Amino acid sequence: MREFSEDYLRRTREGMWDDSRTALEPLALEAHDRILDVGCGTGELSRVLREESDGATVIGCDADSELLEIATGYDESIPVVAGDALRLPFPDDTFDLVVCQALLINLPDPAAALEEFARVSTDLVAAVEPDNAAVEIDSSVDAENRLERRARTAYLDGVPTDVALGADARAAFEDAGLEVFETRRYDHVRTTEPPYSEGALAAARRKATGAGLADDRETMLSGAMTEAEYDDLRSTWREMGRDVIDQMGTRAYRREESVPFFVTVGRIS
Repeated sequence: MREFSEDYLRRTREGMWDDSRTALEPLALEAHDRILDVGCGTGELSRVLREESDGATVIGCDADSELLEIATGYDESIPVVAGDALRLPFPDDTFDLVVCQALLINLPDPAAALEEFARVSTDLVAAVEPDNAAVEIDSSVDAENRLERRARTAYLDGVPTDVALGADARAAFEDAGLEVFETRRYDHVRTTEPPYSEGALAAARRKATGAGLADDRETMLSGAMTEAEYDDLRSTWREMGRDVIDQMGTRAYRREESVPFFVTVGRIS
C-alpha cells in the first residue's frame, strides 16, 4: 500500500463533490445508519457522507495515524479508527454501508479488500475509484499536456497496482462475491485561473524545480523508462514549469484537469 501525504491528498481531493453529488445517489446515504469510510485519509469523503446522510453515524478508518489526527482536526465529531483495509478492526455486520475512495487502485488485491468490506457490512459496499489513464488536461502552456501525458504513461507503466481501475471495478466486486447493481461516473475537474491560489502557485514552483516529477522518479524507472529518458523529461518539464510561472506573471495561465471517477455499488449477496 502506497503512502500519501496531507499535501498530496489536499491537492488531489480539493473541491471534489463541491459541484455535484449526483454520482453518490446509488449509495442511498439517507437510508443508512452506520457508515464506514475506509482509507479515509484526512476525512474529505467522511465529511461529505455525513452531510448527505440523514443523521447517520460515519466512522473513518485509515492505516496512517498521522492522517487520522489531521482528519480529527478538521472535524472532531467524526470518529476515526486506525486499521488495515484487509483486516478491519470491527466485528462482522457492524455497518450497513462501507465506502472507500481512491483506495482500491493502491492495493495489489482489490477483491480481498472488498471481501473484508463485505464482512463488516450488512447491506452495501461502494468504491469511488479513478481511471488515471483517462485524465485529460487543457493548458495554456502548449507543452504541459504533452509532457504530463508522457509522465503519466511512464508512471502507469511503473506502478505495481491498477491505478486505472475506475471503470473496471465491477470485476473486483464480482470476485469478492458482491452483486453490482450500479456504476456512475463523476468527473473531478480542477481549474487553475487568475487570481491564482497559494496552492496553484506552489504547484507551479514544483513544476519549475522538477520536484513533483522527482517524487515519482522511482516509480517511473520501475517501468520501461530509462534514466536518460527520465533526465530528458525532467529537463523539459522544468522548462515547462518556467513557462507556467511566466504566464502566471501576466495572469495568462489557465489549466483544466479532468479526472474520471467511477462510483461502483455492490450489494451483499
